Amino acid sequence: LPSGEGRNNRERKEFENFARERERASPRRTRGEEDVSDSLIQRRKMHQPPLETHQPERCRPMTSTVSEIEEVIDSERTTLLNGLSSLEPVRRRVSGKSPADGGSRRICRQPSLGRDIGHAAKETYLVTRLSFKLLRYLGVGYRWIMKLLALACYAMLLMPGFLQVAYMYFFSSQVRRSVVYGDQPRNRLDLYLPSNNDGMKPVVVFVTGGAWIIGYKAWGSLLGMQLAERDIIVACVDYRNFPQGTISDMVTDASQGISFVCNNISAFGGDPNRIYLMGQSAGAHIAACALLEQATKESKGESISWRVSQIKAYFGLSGGYNLYNLVDHFHNRGLYRSIFLSIMEGEESFDKFSPEVRLKDPIVGKAASMLPPIMLFHGSSDYSIPCDASKTFADALQAVGAKVELILYNGKTHTDLFLQDPLRGGKDELFDDIVSVIHADDDEALAKDSLAPPRKRLVPELLLKLAREVSPF
Repeated sequence: LPSGEGRNNRERKEFENFARERERASPRRTRGEEDVSDSLIQRRKMHQPPLETHQPERCRPMTSTVSEIEEVIDSERTTLLNGLSSLEPVRRRVSGKSPADGGSRRICRQPSLGRDIGHAAKETYLVTRLSFKLLRYLGVGYRWIMKLLALACYAMLLMPGFLQVAYMYFFSSQVRRSVVYGDQPRNRLDLYLPSNNDGMKPVVVFVTGGAWIIGYKAWGSLLGMQLAERDIIVACVDYRNFPQGTISDMVTDASQGISFVCNNISAFGGDPNRIYLMGQSAGAHIAACALLEQATKESKGESISWRVSQIKAYFGLSGGYNLYNLVDHFHNRGLYRSIFLSIMEGEESFDKFSPEVRLKDPIVGKAASMLPPIMLFHGSSDYSIPCDASKTFADALQAVGAKVELILYNGKTHTDLFLQDPLRGGKDELFDDIVSVIHADDDEALAKDSLAPPRKRLVPELLLKLAREVSPF
């Protein structure tokens, strides 16, 4: 053999002996490290130029290559372990800025079709179960059956408008549906947000009606969307209906929803110093009870989660505030006395849940001085809850020194103000009155309101007139 190749063989054997001794002295590697080592050796061999016999010095650097490989193994193992340990924090940071970074956590969630379907299935099951339970209370009665048929006809006539509103409700990015505010099944609220987010917006907390039986947060979707067009955030609060709950449960739910908005609405761009409370029909009664109860607790120094001073004004639309005057009236219209008494927890609870009557209590009357300005709206042709209900409540408020204003709309029925007029489009007296109060201290917003285009008609006039005739309300 040529002397150069012989020298190469001797050096190669010396290297192999050295490598074996180095391996015995070093800690035993795991199978994963051996795989990494083998892959690194193969990768280096692929990139290493072929050995030439006339340059025997090329074999000598292999002694340093073993140490380099071990250093690479250690560094890559450290990097891998560090990466695994930092994976979870990175995943948490994706959801939003951490408080340490100065970011504020938004109380919202991304839309999910699966979550919406699951929520709809649960609510469908709940409504079906409660409907059968309600039928056991109602029995077979001529009045309520006729009211139910009239309600079905009424809904069919207004269906063109309802479908358009439903489409916006389910698919608009400005609607945040079913935000949880409590631990009860119906403790959810819907948020209607303006399209622009320049500055903090005024907020309306709306409690829907439904005869304490069929109330639902989605009933306020038309009002919410239209007020959102005027840069006003609307929170439609859902609550337990009868027979799932009675009046005390409804007032508790409404108060808890108000508390959630007062304490969290800034996360959605709302101004916590410009919150307005509004209720319609049964919702006006529930909201008034919650407001008066909160004022009474506050005057006694009891523990509270929101303050009456956070409410800039109360809007009561077509509400009833004296249960003694309503029980016989509702019985004649199909809401039988037995059911009404069950909803209101017996006649012995009428004083507690009649805001007009409670004001005669000296303690409550003293607390009434803490109430915000109150505006009562009612149609003069309302037969579901006569306008006298708002008149007598306004008189009782004035008697205890509360600031109150009563506005009657000539010829308007119970549903004209809340449904037919908004679906008709164009000019709407009630809507303009509410917006003017909310924007009273904002000259720029008032200027925008004066230039706002007329609202779109959603239902033909003929269908609106027919719906007015068959309305069960």
